[in-house]
Amino acid sequence: MRTQVVIIGAGPAGLLLSHLLDRAGVESVLVERQSPDHVAGRIRAGVLESSSVDLLTDVGLGKRIAAEGDEHRGIYLQWTDSPRAVARAVARAAARAEARAEAGAGAGAETQRHHLDFVDHVGRSVWVYGQTEVTKDLMEARQAAGQQAYYEASDVTLLDVDSERPSVTFTDSHGVPQRIEADAVAGCDGFHGPSRTAIPSASRRTWERVYPYAWLGVLADVPPSTDELIYAWHPDGFALHSMRSATVSRLYVQVPPEEDIAGWSDDRIWDALATRLGHGRNGWSLQQGPITEKAVLPMRSFVSTPMRHGRLFLAGDAAHIVPPTGAKGLNLAIADVTLLARALSAWLVDGSRTLVDSYSEDALRRVWRCTHFSWWMTSMLHTVPIEKGGDDFDRQLQLSQLRWVTSSEPGAAGLAENYAGLPIGF
Repeated sequence: MRTQVVIIGAGPAGLLLSHLLDRAGVESVLVERQSPDHVAGRIRAGVLESSSVDLLTDVGLGKRIAAEGDEHRGIYLQWTDSPRAVARAVARAAARAEARAEAGAGAGAETQRHHLDFVDHVGRSVWVYGQTEVTKDLMEARQAAGQQAYYEASDVTLLDVDSERPSVTFTDSHGVPQRIEADAVAGCDGFHGPSRTAIPSASRRTWERVYPYAWLGVLADVPPSTDELIYAWHPDGFALHSMRSATVSRLYVQVPPEEDIAGWSDDRIWDALATRLGHGRNGWSLQQGPITEKAVLPMRSFVSTPMRHGRLFLAGDAAHIVPPTGAKGLNLAIADVTLLARALSAWLVDGSRTLVDSYSEDALRRVWRCTHFSWWMTSMLHTVPIEKGGDDFDRQLQLSQLRWVTSSEPGAAGLAENYAGLPIGF
């Protein structure tokens, strides 16, 4: 079999790339190791940057976002501002089990919550619209286009990617060996897929930071207790109140990466969320409901370069991972494949290699900007345990930074510019 572009991975990155290429008149074939139901059911990021929404709308995928998505003007930043509470949390680190039983920050603690309005600062908003819904829209568009896809493919192997005739071999869902030759291969298969490792190790360079904390994330069948996301710094650890819809809340608490989720009952989760999000303070209350899903999510920053080797092009998590604090993962994938679709279309339709040759450099400029922003947000909001090198000095620096961001016009505008999203192609 022959096609113009083989796309490995049918997550949002691969599906959107196939959609953009189809609109440009470029043929592609998708190869995915999971089933369609598994792909459609993945629960991931739920915040879309302004530029991502504009792009999806421009290519005919914005109807449901406009009808069912929730536009947010900004976020809330919150912290518990008591020196006594901070010092007490440091002292408790040596006896964490007893600390978990404490119900709050303690007498004298002051919870401050500040709203950062992105529209006021930079003229752009964000949209809450789950990755599951984005994937559903893209799968429907792919089916309508009638382009070929192989799901439940195994033994996927990339061959001759540094030649003019690259190919991909795999075994399809019926156990039949397949081989597809193409002009280009797009690796959109995530961190664990085969695409990145098809680049020789001598030609690859990677950067990685593994963080000394993780998120325990839950989905709960309860209406959100806030109109926009709350990012909360607390001596006991970070918490985030997000949402999936008007009836489903998405919430997170910081935990150690090695945490056993079996030790977190629903009551314990709600107690931690109530404490860290400030339930009962300043007239605000956290509504509780049935928890339908829970998982511990490790956090890392990872970048692999180059994003192009010969006729292999990487996009999305195949090339980079960011911690979820800055809501950049899905948006970075959208930006990558937008650049890649333009480059491949210019080459395969118009015969120009200029954008293909500059793809890696162009994409990495935005990747490193978003990697820095995600690291910055993560470092500002998460407390590092004493046993892993944290101390009260770090906490005071974090509080100082939070005060500056929420009181300084340039500081708030910088956060807003990065969170709401820089233009695709930055």
